[in-house]
Amino acid sequence: MKRYKPRTPGIRARHIVEYKDLTDIKPFKKLLKGRKRAVGINSQGRKTVRHKGAGVKKKYRIIDFKRNDLDIDAVVQSIEYDPYRTAFIALIAYKNGKKAYIIAPHKTKVGDIIKTTSKTTVNIGYCSQLKNIPVGTTVHHIELVPGKGAQICRSAGTSVLIMAKSTEFATLKMPSGEVRLVSVDCKAVVGETSNIYKKNEVIGKAGVNRLKGKRPTVRGSVMNACDHPHGGGEGRAPIGKSGPRTPWGKKANVKTRRKKSKYIIRSRKGR
Repeated sequence: MKRYKPRTPGIRARHIVEYKDLTDIKPFKKLLKGRKRAVGINSQGRKTVRHKGAGVKKKYRIIDFKRNDLDIDAVVQSIEYDPYRTAFIALIAYKNGKKAYIIAPHKTKVGDIIKTTSKTTVNIGYCSQLKNIPVGTTVHHIELVPGKGAQICRSAGTSVLIMAKSTEFATLKMPSGEVRLVSVDCKAVVGETSNIYKKNEVIGKAGVNRLKGKRPTVRGSVMNACDHPHGGGEGRAPIGKSGPRTPWGKKANVKTRRKKSKYIIRSRKGR
């Protein structure tokens, strides 16, 4: 982690992940594309999502979430920062000449060989179906539907434990504590995602979030009664409701899952 000298109040407590280990090259241009910023307004110009706006301009990196190039060796050419995600990404070059960005596994270095394999594997960075990965292995970048591409465990420093397997399903323990079944035909990558110290970051000042496109959040209890159900009253008044409400009067902090999936064995904490 990088710490700053306390020259100003904004950086006194700030410490962030150091990027000195990343490869100092420009992103691969053919895998970049522009992306229109969603600033929280609809086509009529009305604000529909609060706390969004501004932010620095950035290009989207096209990530290969499917990893369909079977049994073709690929060399890691660079480990790079991605402004759209917390984990680092790796540029890999296949022997057939194709290049792609993938989510970089932890401890992956430039020059490492990785591939998608149809054989049993425990090599970090190797991608395979869950039926080819032994029980007790930690994996990330996991599909929920075979062939659809990875949907879960893509954030920095996350991993999933394979607890058991049958002929149809693998039992996975998620970072949230949820235990669920996933088809053994779904692909996963061995190891955990990179940038494992991201959770220890302290940004130190609000201006950092403004650069990310996050606008300030104001508590409802300090608003006027016409602006929020919690507003109004003299001084620090209670909200006057049986429970917390959204700005539109609906109950907050309620469960959002309409129906528990038959594939979930144990729900995540707090749900």
